[in-house]
Amino acid sequence: MKIRVYYEDTDLGGVVYYANYLKFCERARSEIFFKNNLLPVKDGCHFVVTEIKAKYIKPARFADILEVETKVLEIKRVYIKLKQIIYKNSEKIFEMEIKLAFICNDRPSAIPQDFLNLFEKL
Repeated sequence: MKIRVYYEDTDLGGVVYYANYLKFCERARSEIFFKNNLLPVKDGCHFVVTEIKAKYIKPARFADILEVETKVLEIKRVYIKLKQIIYKNSEKIFEMEIKLAFICNDRPSAIPQDFLNLFEKL
């Protein structure tokens, strides 16, 4: 997924604020669902972040065009692990591994089959 860096994404120096890399990755995960005519919420149940490991490699700046790549590392009954990489001009500038648990009524729950099918295609 391509993302343009807007002024609101940057700090006083015109560099992307560190938390916004996480937002860019979140948008990319949402787009995976939207492009498949799904929402990342089902019957009041949804994914929550339970673990994250991020590595900031090089900065992105105002007006840059970034590409977010998402890969599946592991799929289990109630959680998935993903690796997301952000590139600027084909150069890796950020990467993270994230674990997402599927939650219903504040408890881990089985991921719906249509969601599993979606992630298995990545």
